[in-house]
Amino acid sequence: MPVDPRNPDPEYLAFWRERHVCTLTTPRPDGTPHVVPVGVTYDPEAGLARVIANRHSRKVAHVRAAAGEGGARVAVCQLAGRRWATLEGLAVIREEPELIADAERRYAERYQRTPRPNPDRVVIEIALTRAMGRA
Repeated sequence: MPVDPRNPDPEYLAFWRERHVCTLTTPRPDGTPHVVPVGVTYDPEAGLARVIANRHSRKVAHVRAAAGEGGARVAVCQLAGRRWATLEGLAVIREEPELIADAERRYAERYQRTPRPNPDRVVIEIALTRAMGRA
């Protein structure tokens, strides 16, 4: 079911605010999908989803390798029973300290735990182009 990623209905947004492990799908250099568990925050007002990650991770390497002018095509997804939600968009790696701090704050709010300090942390910032699901 299509959803406007910048104007989701209240149930869809509430589902994204619940604590769920999500998946991030990035393209490997050979085009096959690389799917890993992650924490995701959703910011419909900005049209963004964010994933905090280690700069040396494969997911970050895949985004860097696939990013063209607008970024790498990726998807994040979560599910709980019959409820599911997917956000798709163009990902870029952000390294600005203020953006990392903001992403960490959002993560702590959603997951009720502060991420451990990591000097190699970056943010996978996804400019949303599509949303779908059944919340």
